[in-house]
Amino acid sequence: MQDMLDSSNFINSLDKIDSLIKLLKYRAQQKPEKIVYRFLLNGESETCSLTYQQLDIQAQAIAAQLQRMGVSGKCALLLYAPGLEFISAFFGCLYAGVIAVPAYPPRENQNLTRLLTIAKDSQAAIVLTTASLLPNIKKRWVENLEMPPISWLATDSIEQSQESCCSEPLITSDTLAFLQYTSGSTGQPKGVMVSHQNLLHNSELIEQRFENTSNSIIVSWLPPYHDMGLIGGILQPLYVGASMILMPPVAFLQKPFRWLQTISQYKATTSGAPNFAYEMCVRRISPEQQETLDLSCWEVAFNGAEPIRFEVLEQFVEKFASCGFRANAFYPCYGMAEATLLVTGGAKAEAPIIKTVMASELEQNRIVTTSESQKYSRTIVSCGRSCYDQKVIIVDPEFLTELPAGKVGEIWVAGASVTSGYWNQPEKTQQSFRAYLTDTKEGPFLRTGDLGFMENGELFVTGRLKNVIIIRGRNHYAQDIEKTVEESDPFIRPYCSAAFAVEIEGVERLVVVAEVERRYKRRQLGGKFSGVERRQVDIEANFDLETDKQFDQETVVSNIQEAVTREHGLQIYSILLLKTGSIPKTSSGKIQHYACRAGFLDGTLNILTTGS
Repeated sequence: MQDMLDSSNFINSLDKIDSLIKLLKYRAQQKPEKIVYRFLLNGESETCSLTYQQLDIQAQAIAAQLQRMGVSGKCALLLYAPGLEFISAFFGCLYAGVIAVPAYPPRENQNLTRLLTIAKDSQAAIVLTTASLLPNIKKRWVENLEMPPISWLATDSIEQSQESCCSEPLITSDTLAFLQYTSGSTGQPKGVMVSHQNLLHNSELIEQRFENTSNSIIVSWLPPYHDMGLIGGILQPLYVGASMILMPPVAFLQKPFRWLQTISQYKATTSGAPNFAYEMCVRRISPEQQETLDLSCWEVAFNGAEPIRFEVLEQFVEKFASCGFRANAFYPCYGMAEATLLVTGGAKAEAPIIKTVMASELEQNRIVTTSESQKYSRTIVSCGRSCYDQKVIIVDPEFLTELPAGKVGEIWVAGASVTSGYWNQPEKTQQSFRAYLTDTKEGPFLRTGDLGFMENGELFVTGRLKNVIIIRGRNHYAQDIEKTVEESDPFIRPYCSAAFAVEIEGVERLVVVAEVERRYKRRQLGGKFSGVERRQVDIEANFDLETDKQFDQETVVSNIQEAVTREHGLQIYSILLLKTGSIPKTSSGKIQHYACRAGFLDGTLNILTTGS
């Protein structure tokens, strides 16, 4: 099928269904006894499940209670541990005409700043959660004087029956379904307004690109509060009439083998995650565990949400080829909350397309092809083509004119999956969602804030506009420097570093912050471990013990500085080694560069040592 179709020819297989509640009703009537969701609480054993009919009944019971409480048309915070209760509550909100606002429930001793921001910005009228979580959340909410007054509802305590139907509100394709708060990796979280039309349109794009069917089996450990876990995970099986197996994110993070074991056990066809998850599988799954896996069923291993490293794809294929994993199952893609989810993706049967360029030319926003053997080169993985009726262009971020193929610029997107803007933030909505080309006046487009280039219709993402570090007139991508830092010394934790620029006496200077492995920090402090403790430290550290190495802070700092100077021609103004687990991250695991920079400037980072 051609990659771009006129929107008048774009055929939605469910074109008579204009809302998610009509879709759920349709599935409940069509196949009431089919299990749509199974949940593995510990990532290994199935603990509960939901059929289409059970989900429909539970959602309507929750909706009826919400309507009795008079919150239709208002926002509801959904604070749930990963599980099926969240799914029922989400659809209960849709049935009641309540705007769902998914968010992580606060952990013990966790700062409530993000939750406070979301609660105030959304003007939520009620919190939905479970009976087990409600007392602690409510107590902490009341104790924090800044938190606004709010109503409470434990949805798993609501009596459910075939008769507990709600009165169906007037819902059209343009009705707001939920607020998707951005991860906050480059700024304060903003509520993206996602309509029923956005969800149905993007679900169709995912179905077409992934070639999912009612026979597909989908596995996900991704957080259900974010676009990839919610729309690409929970909503996609409902859209195509498939089945899904879910597990909590912590089950994967503690033991990555559980993810691949579940794919093997349930013969899953579709599953995916950000790049770091594949890298964890390469490092932490043993040869003995490999022997138990059959990954020949895995047809779409999508990879998105963060920079895709080609060497990780190579290592994963090399390690798991003996388990039946095929290279062409890898599916690099690109998307974002402001565009609902999926923006670009490749053809299912094709192996990932790569391009190796000269790093020095990329710093000048020029694309010069070279070989992988070239010392100062960078191999970039294509994220595929624009999906059908959506349009993707590359634009000069200063002059706002479209750039030709092979030029690096800002990625702009237009199409029915692009949402209407940010909740109660008209100025930011105008800046990001109402962009027009200055010469042709074409628009409106969504300004993604991401940098990339197009070649033969393929989109190659090179970095974030806000994460480009400009020093002495040269552009340096933060993720390139971070990769160099993480590879400079085995004491640095993978995917736990940040590079950014600060102005010192009128000059832009490079700063690097990086976490060290927990076991190294403890050994340096003189800790002694029993066999059990040593094994636990090894698990937390995420790679094999190297008992012959001793942690020396000065050596680590020196190795970082030497590697960055050698690879990027840069002197680092300051290097901060952070304690394990302390670098600011979003709830989906992305590094919060703005928070790292702010923490450096105000001295609030959890520092183990500094160097320069």
